Amino acid sequence: MQEVTDVQRLSKRVAGLKPSGIRKFFDIAATMKDVISLGIGEPDFTTPKPILEAGIRSLQNGETHYTSNWGKMELRQAIAHNLARLYKVKYDPANEIIATVGVSEALYLAFTAILDPGDEVIIPTPCFVSYQAEVIMAGGVAVEVPAREENDFMIDPADIRKALTPRTKVIFIGYPSNPTGAVATREVMLEIAKIAEEHDLLVVSDEIYDRLVYDFEHVCFPGLDESLKHRTILLGGFSKDYAMTGWRIGYACGPSDLIQGLVRIHQYSIMSSPTTAQDAALEALKSGDPYVEEMRLEYDRRRRLLVAGLNRLGLKTFEPRGAFYAFPNIQASGMNDETFAEKLLREEHVAVVPGNAFGPGGDGFVRMCYATAYEKIEEALHRMEKFMNRYG
Repeated sequence: MQEVTDVQRLSKRVAGLKPSGIRKFFDIAATMKDVISLGIGEPDFTTPKPILEAGIRSLQNGETHYTSNWGKMELRQAIAHNLARLYKVKYDPANEIIATVGVSEALYLAFTAILDPGDEVIIPTPCFVSYQAEVIMAGGVAVEVPAREENDFMIDPADIRKALTPRTKVIFIGYPSNPTGAVATREVMLEIAKIAEEHDLLVVSDEIYDRLVYDFEHVCFPGLDESLKHRTILLGGFSKDYAMTGWRIGYACGPSDLIQGLVRIHQYSIMSSPTTAQDAALEALKSGDPYVEEMRLEYDRRRRLLVAGLNRLGLKTFEPRGAFYAFPNIQASGMNDETFAEKLLREEHVAVVPGNAFGPGGDGFVRMCYATAYEKIEEALHRMEKFMNRYG
């Protein structure tokens, strides 16, 4: 009897997905002792106490049932209020906001709702590893447009124009950026908006790190102009700003016809986002600002330590203005990014992620996350100094 391989049993779409380039090095690190991880993009802070307590109260009060597919109205109202307060962008909580299982689900819903087979999505790279995969799983085509180090990894709108074809339907943007820490200026965002309007394109904007910016302004894309709301799906959440990764709670905002499409998929695949997480997220929006600022200031302190240390070691690093990542150029080591990451892990027990895991433009760089203790970053720099003394 002929053996049936896994590839034959899987759909071509799924079989063709690349494994995450992040996981390889953490599988190795998991077998080692005394590893300092600058890899996983997750806050090392525990969720602030008032938010934790709100989740506990939710359970104690018996809030263990489904909510509306859209999410609790109180949460959607608070999200709308927060976006209006911060960015002067107004959404109707009744039909323009949906609570999701993190931004990951919001991303899946958005692309599944708006893409037909063969539709193209322009994605600036280097970028988070899920973006291209979600487009492919929705039947679309990911068109990768590399940003450049000389532009501090802000996408050049002229490169977006060059990538346009008759099949282009969506421009995707994600600032502040994972993995580079880049933040786009208002001028760049306005030029992207102009391209979208000229060619009648949709825009999906992932702004999960919106509150984690340093000496810079976060530009909320649909907040640039009221006219952009009708063509934009805004993705946001609580994982990064509020240290709530495990709660799995996010949201999508946009024009009602598009959000209703997201809800239609959500109701069949998820039903509703976790009730306890919704109640905790509501408390985050009510009382979380001082904790967000406290964490942001500590990230900034770590950012300055890591970036200065890397530049001192000859690992040229532009100044990241948002999120919690540095993206050093490792050319001085004489290695490619895969070799650099593997040798650094095996020889000095410091885990980083090769830049090529994040798409075109990432070759020759590595991602280092500074959402870890200051003292651990100091020790990691000490180990990297020994490493570069051997190879630099």
